[in-house]
Amino acid sequence: MNKIKIISDKNDKSLRIKSSLLKLLKKDEIKKSNLSIVIGGDGFMLQTLKKNKKSKNFFYGINSGNYGFLMNKYSSKNIIRNLLKAKILSISPLEMTVMSNKKYQKKFIAINEVSILRQSRQAASLSIKSGSKQIIKRLVSDGVLVSTPAGSTAYNLSVHGPILSLNSKKLSISPISPFRPRRWKGKIVSDKSKIVIKNLNPKKRPISAVADNIEVRNAKKIIIKTNKKIKFNLLYDKNRSLQKKIKIEQLRKETS
Repeated sequence: MNKIKIISDKNDKSLRIKSSLLKLLKKDEIKKSNLSIVIGGDGFMLQTLKKNKKSKNFFYGINSGNYGFLMNKYSSKNIIRNLLKAKILSISPLEMTVMSNKKYQKKFIAINEVSILRQSRQAASLSIKSGSKQIIKRLVSDGVLVSTPAGSTAYNLSVHGPILSLNSKKLSISPISPFRPRRWKGKIVSDKSKIVIKNLNPKKRPISAVADNIEVRNAKKIIIKTNKKIKFNLLYDKNRSLQKKIKIEQLRKETS
C-alpha cells in the first residue's frame, strides 16, 4: 500500500493545517492507497494536478485560500471520516496547441479554461470554428474563453458565460466584452469538438493564449480540444461535492 502524500502550499494557514493533519494521521491509519492530500487554494490545486498529470493518484483538496471551489473545508474533528467516505470525481482537461508569430507550436493543458486575450490597446479580431463548422466569422472583442464544466463557475461565469453541469459533456465558448457583433452571447459545443481560433490581424491586433495561468504571447492560431487520455481523480466530501457546488451557483445565477 502506498503511503499518503501531503502536498502543501507554503503560506502560514496551509502549514498549520498540515501540522494538525500529520498529528491526526499518526493516530488513525487511513487504508486508502494512492492518496494525495493537497492543502492550498484553487490555484495551488490546479498547479499540483498539472505537475501530476501522469499520476493515477486520488487528490483530496483542503482549502486554505479564499473561495476554494475545487477544495474541501478542513475540519480536524471530521477529517478522517471525510477522507474515508469521500466521493470520486474524474475530470479531463483541455489541451491547448498554440502557433505563434515565431512559427513554433506550444502545448499546455487547462483544467478550468483557455483564455484568448487582446495583448495591446487594440481589440482582438478573431474567427472561431468547431470542427468544420464556422461558429463566428469575425469577433471583435477583448477576447474569448473556452471553458470546461469544472471551470464554468470561474472566469467563465465572470464574463456571463453559462454554468455547465459536470455530466453535460459540453464546453462553453464565451466572448469577453464583445464589440462586434455586440450581442453575441457565445456558444455551447460538445466536449468532442476541436475548436480552432485564428487571429485575423496579428500585426495590428496581437493576442495571447492562456491555459489556466500559463500564457503564450503573439498567438496566430489556437487549437483547443479535450484530452480524454488524461483523467484527474478528485475526492470530495459527501455533502460538498463539486456537482453540488455547481448546482448552487446555477441557482444563484437564476435568482440573481
